[in-house]
Amino acid sequence: MIKKNFIIDNIKTLFYALIIAVIIRSLIIQPFYIPSSSMEPTLLVGDRLFVTKYSYGYSKHSFPFSPPVLKERIFYTKPKKGDVVVFKTPSDNRTDYIKRLIGFPGDRIQFIDANLYINNQEVIKSLISKNDKIFCGEQTIDVYTFEENISEKKSHKSVYLKNFPLKNTDIFVVPDDHYFFLGDNRDCSKDSRFLAEVGYVHKDNLVGKAQFIFFSSNKSIGSFFAFWKWHKLIRFDRFFKKIN
Repeated sequence: MIKKNFIIDNIKTLFYALIIAVIIRSLIIQPFYIPSSSMEPTLLVGDRLFVTKYSYGYSKHSFPFSPPVLKERIFYTKPKKGDVVVFKTPSDNRTDYIKRLIGFPGDRIQFIDANLYINNQEVIKSLISKNDKIFCGEQTIDVYTFEENISEKKSHKSVYLKNFPLKNTDIFVVPDDHYFFLGDNRDCSKDSRFLAEVGYVHKDNLVGKAQFIFFSSNKSIGSFFAFWKWHKLIRFDRFFKKIN
């Protein structure tokens, strides 16, 4: 009898713990891992970060496996231009992407001579470095690093290949209830410029706002079990770094 009660009590404890974990993950905060270099230098491959789920309200994509429990977003709060946002890609409503919010509904966005324009106004960027190297997939590329002022109160780093391959684009007009996103690694990012893969992102597809990095490791160094390499493997300087 005692053994049976012990098993039942443990099952109940695990069940309650699972429910609490799902609630926290769905409504409050969720960890994410960065697998690609599309947001370098802001986010590096191997960064692990926390995303607040309540920042923009809730939709079905706030919950694991996106169950159809909500027809539209509730408690909606409009994001700010320049936010780093996790969203579900419109092409499959399943894959998580993380990019920087550049355009609001109605905005007209275009690259002209490798300069970003929003509503015919050039986004001012200042050259920081001519000699940086970053990743693009498995390759290392030489880039110019800029400080870009997306708004009067928001600036961030963006990088461009030195030959500026994407100099000019068509005009992107953001539809109602949609947003336009770019990766900070401008020439190595599948983002809203690629209409078939990503395109304009509906507000219901927003998952949450990236807040800070809680752990980071450089997988190219080797296995985590090789503790004698931890001083090179683990990026201690990125722990608890706020995401700008």
